[in-house]
Amino acid sequence: MFKNRNLAILFFNLVVAQLGFGIMIPLLPFYVEKFGGGGLEMGLLMTIFSVMQFFFSPIWGSLSDRIGRKPVLIIGSLGNALSLILIAYATNYWILFLARALAGVLSSATMPTAMAFISDSTTEKQRGGGMGIIGAAFGVGMVLGPGIGGVMSNISLQAPFLFAAATSLLAMGLIWLILPESHSREKRALVDHKVKGLDLGLMWKALFGPIGFLLILAFLNNFALTNFEGIYSMYAQKRYNYGPATIGLIMTVVGLVSAVVQGVLTGPATRRFGDHWVIIVSIFASVPGFLLMLAAKTLPTVTLTAGIFVFTNAMLRPGVASLTSKKTDLPQGAVMGLSNAYMALGRIIGPLWAGNVLDLNLSYPFLSGAFIMLVAGVASILFLTGKPQKAAEKISAD
Repeated sequence: MFKNRNLAILFFNLVVAQLGFGIMIPLLPFYVEKFGGGGLEMGLLMTIFSVMQFFFSPIWGSLSDRIGRKPVLIIGSLGNALSLILIAYATNYWILFLARALAGVLSSATMPTAMAFISDSTTEKQRGGGMGIIGAAFGVGMVLGPGIGGVMSNISLQAPFLFAAATSLLAMGLIWLILPESHSREKRALVDHKVKGLDLGLMWKALFGPIGFLLILAFLNNFALTNFEGIYSMYAQKRYNYGPATIGLIMTVVGLVSAVVQGVLTGPATRRFGDHWVIIVSIFASVPGFLLMLAAKTLPTVTLTAGIFVFTNAMLRPGVASLTSKKTDLPQGAVMGLSNAYMALGRIIGPLWAGNVLDLNLSYPFLSGAFIMLVAGVASILFLTGKPQKAAEKISAD
């Protein structure tokens, strides 16, 4: 792969980006309650981040093609720090809302640019493992975040957010001083210097190009996954009467499984079987993964089935990202921004769907998630195997 030092800096930056979100999980409800809000206000805080990410991810990806990956990664880290400081000292709900919007605008620079950095720095054979590193970093952040938030909240509600902001500034310093630029001046000179924002026409047109089905998969995976992530805490509280500590334990296991699978297993799996088979198997395995969670009755089985679900699903996002980067003829920053826009769209619509159907029946989010993955699996066999796949491999080889 690329130099271990560069990988370590990128990994740390991504861990820090997710750390701030992980810290919010146990603490944000207290802020919302403090300012007189309820479930609707909590949902809006989650939605506004994804909405901003949807609009701004393509801008950052395109900008990184023009000015390089390093400056955009610095902007992402600085934006993350500023939004966390704003949350720490929020005096009303609308400042809190503004902070989450700011995080969506600025910290959304990190993901597409990190994916483009890896695309610049890896061979096609290594790319699946490289994209898995991104998932592993997010898993580590989700493992550490809730624990740090819970422990440091004993000092004050502000302390965890200030700690996360400080680590984000540290990550920014490491990028600035040590991380090399992966996108050379020669390659930047070949890119259209006009920075492209969210182009709904391009998003629609791209659906009919080489990466069209992969963009649909990026959307469906995040839509289905938020049928788990977006409502699991409420599901566990309503069905099992679990408190924050127990739910935090389950989410820690989920984060650990995700980090191990994406960081350790994705690379070898994609090199041995190919991205398309990793995608297909992960999609079909997610179907029983959703259904098993409904059968769990005790804490050990609840934790085990949640871990199994994440195990089945964890390779899907890096597999889709890796294959997308290989099949496109667009600049890597632009295509990763486009892919992230579809992922954000899934994270916008998914929680709204899951929350509404959860009120109808506790099992509906999981049943609908299983159905979506079943349909996506059948479609993947049609689109990712046979002649269409061979054509894609030829494009990659060229």
